Amino acid sequence: MTSLNGKVALVTGGSRGIGAAIARRLADDGARVAITYATSKDKAAAVVAEIEAAGGEAMAIQADNRDGDAVVAAVETAVSAFGRLDILVNNAGIFDIGPIGELTLEDFDRTMDVNVRAVFAAVSAAARHLPEGGRIVSIGSNLAGRVPWPTISLYSLSKAALVGFTKGVARDLGPRNITVNIVHPGSTDTDMNPADGELSDTQRGLMAIPRYNEAGDVAGLVAWLAGPDGRSVTGAEFTIDGGANA
Repeated sequence: MTSLNGKVALVTGGSRGIGAAIARRLADDGARVAITYATSKDKAAAVVAEIEAAGGEAMAIQADNRDGDAVVAAVETAVSAFGRLDILVNNAGIFDIGPIGELTLEDFDRTMDVNVRAVFAAVSAAARHLPEGGRIVSIGSNLAGRVPWPTISLYSLSKAALVGFTKGVARDLGPRNITVNIVHPGSTDTDMNPADGELSDTQRGLMAIPRYNEAGDVAGLVAWLAGPDGRSVTGAEFTIDGGANA
């Protein structure tokens, strides 16, 4: 596929899991891809090597999402290296859990810094570079819309915040034909939540189709939003969770 030929994408948290799958798919579709990583240098290098082995162009940028300045710098580095930026995918995130009353303000600050503040920083920086018809996609969670278990209130709060931000930025950037959307994955088979994990049967019990996502399923939806067929879709939420929130 070559639907993204000539485009440049930045995927935050692209060293593993859903982020790595998104980076590989955008590269397969023709984009040059930059990914960020916090600590997994070797895994990030492996994603870059895989893309390059398939004939694509990629680079890895160290940037901890807790550091807003580092996130902004990553945007500028990608633009400097590739000469432009067409697609921003906000994927990096953390999953702090615990019952209210035990969660601390430090937990709150860490979660909001990574899951919300960094998205604000990346979008603000990218907006200065995105051309007419650019794309922004944030990775939310189906837990933004439904909270089926205790202990996930803080995580759900952070992902729900991205919904309002997505809709607002879609209005801000709409006059430039820049689309801004959010994808809400449900249970997805990654090293953080394997399909054969201790709680996987409990999660499948919520689904209409009792099957975990593959990371590539989420990547395919992001690639569609980033491509030409997604040009009229903005300010929208897309839930991909096997019907868990149905």
